[in-house]
Amino acid sequence: MAQAVTQAMDTGRHLAVQAGTGTGKSLAYLVPALRHAQATGGTVVVSTATIALQNQLVQRDLPRLVKALDAHLERTPTFAIMKGRSNYVCLNRISAEDMGEPSQALIEEEELSWMGKQVARVREWAENTETGDRDDLEPGVPDLAWRMVSVTARECVGAKTCAHGAECFAEQARNSARDVDVVVTNHALLAIDALSDIQILPEHDVVIVDEAHELDSRITSVASNSLSGTMLRMAARRAKKLSGKEAKVQGLEDSAAAFEEALENQVIGRWTTLDPRMKDLMEGLRDDLFQLRQRLGRGPEDEAAKNPEQAAERHNLCNHLMELHDSVVRMLQVFDEPDPARHSDVVWLDMDGRRGVSLQVAPLSVAGLLHSRLFSEKTVILTSATLTVGGNFSALAASWGLAKGSWDGLDVGYPFVPERSGILYVARHLPAPGREGLSPETLQEMKELIMAAGGRTLGLFSSRRAAQQATESLRPQLPFDILLQGDEATGVLVRRFAESENVCLFGTLSLWQGVDVPGRSLSLVLIDRIPFPRPDDPLLQARKEAADAEGRNGFMEVSATHAALLLAQGAGRLLRRIDDRGVVAVLDNRLVTRRYGSFFCASMPRFWQTTDPDIVKGALRRLVSPQSKG
Repeated sequence: MAQAVTQAMDTGRHLAVQAGTGTGKSLAYLVPALRHAQATGGTVVVSTATIALQNQLVQRDLPRLVKALDAHLERTPTFAIMKGRSNYVCLNRISAEDMGEPSQALIEEEELSWMGKQVARVREWAENTETGDRDDLEPGVPDLAWRMVSVTARECVGAKTCAHGAECFAEQARNSARDVDVVVTNHALLAIDALSDIQILPEHDVVIVDEAHELDSRITSVASNSLSGTMLRMAARRAKKLSGKEAKVQGLEDSAAAFEEALENQVIGRWTTLDPRMKDLMEGLRDDLFQLRQRLGRGPEDEAAKNPEQAAERHNLCNHLMELHDSVVRMLQVFDEPDPARHSDVVWLDMDGRRGVSLQVAPLSVAGLLHSRLFSEKTVILTSATLTVGGNFSALAASWGLAKGSWDGLDVGYPFVPERSGILYVARHLPAPGREGLSPETLQEMKELIMAAGGRTLGLFSSRRAAQQATESLRPQLPFDILLQGDEATGVLVRRFAESENVCLFGTLSLWQGVDVPGRSLSLVLIDRIPFPRPDDPLLQARKEAADAEGRNGFMEVSATHAALLLAQGAGRLLRRIDDRGVVAVLDNRLVTRRYGSFFCASMPRFWQTTDPDIVKGALRRLVSPQSKG
């Protein structure tokens, strides 16, 4: 892998590398990255999807490499980490007497008081921290509290304008990343740097994308916009406090109220047309947002000198209003094209239990964006333990917009033989999964498998409801503790699971990826069903329909590919080091009874396969016997 990465950097050809758990892939790209940076005098950007991997790179792998390679390079290797501005506490925001906390109309009084305490704790921490990085705050605070003490890139007033620019934590982090060999960042910041006209990351000619299976979804998230009544009301409230004149914001308040009321009466899901009344409301909202921004932008000439904090809030709010305005414009432009099949963006109404209804817009595909803004300008190395779907790289290469003939693929395998270390068991005898929840037969199968494994089970479920049902049903029947995702912070639960040899951990999506529990604490990975996307997911459904309209197989291209990546990630939780042994049990007979089953099996590690429950239970009992510890 190191040789292939070096060749890609030297020749400028893109490279996709599938490297299984335990291959040391971070070292295989970091050594060539340091070599390339020092040879060219430039910087190599390494982008990851998770904070855990970022921390591993900057706290463990890179410091070790610096020590090991120092004597072999012309100068000591250097590196830094870069995160989005919202990851750092904003000194200007926390110095303001009123930070725009949500009103009691939006949050219950008891919760408002609790939130105030969280914000006060961050203020106190900000006086002593050297980094201002949210990840260094222990214990952490909820997202809503953090949003009160941080700003996005668009909300920032700029270091030159801000009264606290000289001490700004985000600026200090950015300055430390200049002129280093390797900059570690995340997919979101990479996307912002690539898609916007503002250069955020240092000048670079090579990008290494680790956890590349997440690239499509993270780019989609950055390229999406959201609009809700709550967002508009909070913007109007901030404008009222800043202007002191209610008449100036009355237009936005009225438009926001009418918009929110209209959304309440709309159908949840994708919008392919825009009814005339909603069109009129959105056009009025667009105009009110623009006019309010224009009025607020004309502050007193001497405001920056006499009241820098108010000037900063004015700049911040004007940027936020323009962002809301641009979201409305983008949504309206979708419906300028009457044929939904030709829409390049997807608009849908979403319902969230906490935030209520909101209107969302996202690109139908990010392949074009990635092709024009990333792959045409940089040499890109993409790697993950799961990049081949159905046995090849084609599906992900297409989703990234990689042009044919411009890239190479390499599967370096595993440091162990999957067929000798793991078993893939498919419960063929069980009834096919239905909408009514887990069947009695499936729950009984789970019980028998967990008993054979002596606990030691990671249960991966396709829905929160299924995880709860399994937990409630099995807790009274099993002599082992069952930890349920959501009962405590996920990190705490994973740690408790890893530290015990007979505990079970049940959960949903975030447990399918990134959970690293080597050794005897994990002998069995239970998967309740093939994790197809929800049929009511507007964006994935639109992508499926678009593929079908172009004569391709939308089910296989979108739904099956989505499920195959998750299955591969879930199955990858089992074997984390060369002496691990265990079973992946899929309690969905479609994996062997449907034609697409072979596609999924080809996407997972090549475990030894069986449909015989007695063989599997016997193997699990032998694994957990005292004699197997050696």
